[in-house]
Amino acid sequence: MSAGRPADVVVGLELPAQHGVGVVAPFDFDFALDRELWRWAPDDVSLHLTRLPFVPVPVTIEMASALSDGDTVRRATRDVLSPEPFVVAFACASGNFVHGAAGERLLSQSILDAGAPLATTTSGALIESLALLEARRIAVVTPYIDSVTDRLLGFLGEHGIEVVSSVGLGLLNHIWKVAYSEVVAAVSAVDHPDAEAVYISCTNVPTYDIIAPLEEMLGKPVLTANQVTMCLALRSMGSRPVGTGQLLVEMARPTAA
Repeated sequence: MSAGRPADVVVGLELPAQHGVGVVAPFDFDFALDRELWRWAPDDVSLHLTRLPFVPVPVTIEMASALSDGDTVRRATRDVLSPEPFVVAFACASGNFVHGAAGERLLSQSILDAGAPLATTTSGALIESLALLEARRIAVVTPYIDSVTDRLLGFLGEHGIEVVSSVGLGLLNHIWKVAYSEVVAAVSAVDHPDAEAVYISCTNVPTYDIIAPLEEMLGKPVLTANQVTMCLALRSMGSRPVGTGQLLVEMARPTAA
């Protein structure tokens, strides 16, 4: 072949060595998180996603409880172990916090019992992220109805996190359709002078592009469910997430080589 053809261009090129993150995600209509999670992943990290079985109920405590079944999470974890991920993350905020701190710990243990080298959950990653940022008083935005939001506030309280203000959007379904403008309006309304950070719950709420602008506007960290999940999963395996201008990304430096 003559010089300049594609075959010549790729000679000597190799894909970067890949390291894996296994992701257990909610049922089959929760696809908003896929694109979000990949945006935090550096080029040498691949995500291996699997889904929990479909639960045909609205976004209520009943649904969150169904997602928190340890046997189901163990089976899903085994689905992503064949590519040998360094860590498996359970990417579902309400399914992690619905049964409090003890329930979240049991879910993490379920992932480890299935054979994962390391485990994290969205809500567990939130607690670790707040510790990294030394934030103990926060404002909270959720898409949930009040009964589900209250479970999140209780979970945070168990970990010594004071919620100085909160708002729930009251949605029972179609959470992935929440626009950036709605999230920005909710964050602006809920922010409080005593809040050291703002947290936006639910892995089905897209937030990647608005985190840095919100932080610049508020002058404080803005954490989101997908962000904390990826930042802590990547940190645990010695990799740094991608996210220009995001304070948590700057703080989430690797803990391993």
